Parts: sequence; structure tokens; C-alpha cells
Amino acid sequence: MKTSHGIVAVLSTGFSLAAAAACGKPPSFLYVSTYPKEEGTKGGVISLQLAGNKLQNLGKSDACGAYPSWLTLVGKNQLYCVDEAWPSTNGTFSSVKVGASGALTQLSKASTNGGPVSIAIFGDKNNGAAVAEYGSGAIDTFNLANPSAVASLHKQTFPAPTTPGAEAQKQARPHQAVVDPTGEFLIFPDLGSDLIRVYKVDKKTLQVTEKKSHALERQTGPRHAAFYKSGSKTYLYVINELANTLIGFQVTYGDGLTLTEIYHDTTHGNGKAVPAGTAAAEITFSPDNKFLTITSRLESSQTFKLANGTVVPSDPIITYSIDSTTGLISHVQTTAVGGVNPRHFSFNKDGSRVAAVAQADGRVIVFERDIASGKIGKVVAEAVVEGLPNMVIFRE
Repeated sequence: MKTSHGIVAVLSTGFSLAAAAACGKPPSFLYVSTYPKEEGTKGGVISLQLAGNKLQNLGKSDACGAYPSWLTLVGKNQLYCVDEAWPSTNGTFSSVKVGASGALTQLSKASTNGGPVSIAIFGDKNNGAAVAEYGSGAIDTFNLANPSAVASLHKQTFPAPTTPGAEAQKQARPHQAVVDPTGEFLIFPDLGSDLIRVYKVDKKTLQVTEKKSHALERQTGPRHAAFYKSGSKTYLYVINELANTLIGFQVTYGDGLTLTEIYHDTTHGNGKAVPAGTAAAEITFSPDNKFLTITSRLESSQTFKLANGTVVPSDPIITYSIDSTTGLISHVQTTAVGGVNPRHFSFNKDGSRVAAVAQADGRVIVFERDIASGKIGKVVAEAVVEGLPNMVIFRE
């Protein structure tokens, strides 16, 4: 139901926190952001509670807007999110309080450039946020010192590429904001411009300064990226939506970042081609920093058996191990992710579970994962949610 502030309270009627405590197990929540599926409807953030082999839907909140596309949880009680706000010129960045029951209440909201799709938290006190804005070819940064009054810091719109590319590359399209392991740099993979944009960060003042970008071959389409640190060495892996490739770099620090390529292959690895129409999606290192996992969309190269026994097409989720000495990766497993268009997935804290969304199916799936081998195992729970799910995160 709605509160007097218009925020949907996500309270369970069937599996309460008290019941969870009585069972001796702390409750495990998942938050799922969704786009609207049909004209005239709204997306939102759906709260799910994992109870045994069931994902119980606790309700939908509008605290992040009607077209939320990214969720970042800081601690257990502070959520930051962005709303693409189709078809408005501007999007929004929201600060949201997570209540003891898991309910979401918007604390403050700020305007962004159009089409925000990613958030990275930075600064000495985690009091800065960088936002990548795919729809407008821009970025924003915010001061989060007071979550109840987030303040704009830096806005920048990038020029359109001058070299012809794919249809999606007629303008700059920053697709993710990522902080490096030192916290002193931000990068923005720009799918439209085929650039890894680099910014130097002042961790105290939160000011950002643009540095030299790293250029990729035209029509590569860098989407998302993940840093890996081993001893004194740092590596960066980038997943490319248009070329459907993974590229690994060794990172050298200076006034900016120098990226030296060490790995380049298809997302399937070992030179294996991907089906026509495929679009690479997400990339994340496991919590123990030993495995790199990615998803590939719209290829339907796998099959997945639902709990009711129905077999449906599925895209893959692919795992690689990483050599801590060289930074090179080796294929470990390709398995079904549970449906089509897995835009996002995430690990729980210890890496023993993986949650993924299959956007085309409206499905959320939680898998067991073997921490030692990195392999994804049997399904723990699955649920179909309202709208088109685009991201899922754990709250433990």
C-alpha cells in the first residue's frame, strides 16, 4: 500500500522478519529495478525476500522513479538509484532510505542529464557519486555528504563521434561509471565513441578532472568494465556490446591511466564465435577476486528448465578464472542464466549465490555457486515479476 508520502511500503504478509529470526536465519532481501512493460504502466523497485526455495514478492516502490535502471546499496540502509525517466529530457538521481523492514523511502532527488544508467560511489567517505548517462552522452557527479540533500557537482556532455560507426554510435554513450582500486580514478566506458574515458578524482573535495581517454577500434562498443588488483599490479577487463568481445588491459598509473592490452577474445572465449544479434551485457569479479563472470544477451544458445518443468530458451552466463600473476583469464563454465536478455547479475557477500534477471522473460533467478571452483550450480529460487527487470542486488 502507499504511505502518505506516496512511497510503497514493502512489507511481507507471509514471511515476516520476526519469523525469520525465529528460524535462526537472518532475512535475505533482493531489490530488482524494472522498466514498464506496457504503455501506461510504470516500473519501480521490487523487493523480494528469499525464504527457502521461494522468492516472495513484498511489493513495488516508486522511490526510484518510474524507469529505474541502476541500484547501488551503501551499507544496509542507504540506497542510491537513477531513473531514466523516458521520454523526458532529464533523468533523476535519488537518495533512498532502507527501513528496518526493507521498505524504501526517498530522501532527496536531483536532476541528471538524460538517460542515466549507472552509478559509482567514490571519495574518502563514500560521499561522492558518479553517474553515466547513455541517453544524452553525458556524465554527472554528486555530493552525498547529506543523503537528504544530494548536491550536483559536475556536469559534462560529450561531443558526437566524428568517425562513422554502428547505429547506436551516432552520439557519445557512456554506459557505466567505475572506480579504480585506488579510488583516485573514475572510468566511463563510452559505447558510442569507442572510448574508455578517464577522470582523476580528488577524494577529499570530490572534484574530477578529465584525462586522456583510451581509444578502442571503431564499432567495439565498450559497455561495462571491472578492475582486478593483484599485489602491485592492476588489470582492467572491458566487455564490449557491439563486438561481443572481452578485452583485458594492464593498468599503469601516472597523471592518468595507461592501458596496455594483454587479452582479446570473444565473450565465449577460445575464439568461439557468437550468434548473430548477440549483445554482450554485464561483467563482474567474484567477491574473492578469483573469477570473472559475464552475461551475453539475445543469443538463446542455452535452454533452461523452469520449476514447473517447462524448458525455455536462455542466454548464457560465462565464468573465467584469472591468473593472479599475469592477469590472464581462462574459461571455466558456460551455463544457462535462466532466460533471455540477462542485463544484470550480482553475487551475494560470500559469493555462494548469484542472482540474475532475464529481462525478456520478466524473471529473477537465484543460483547456488561453488566458491572454490567458481561454477554456478542448481537453482535456489525463481520468480516472475511485473515489468522488465534490468538489475538485481542482494541486501543481507
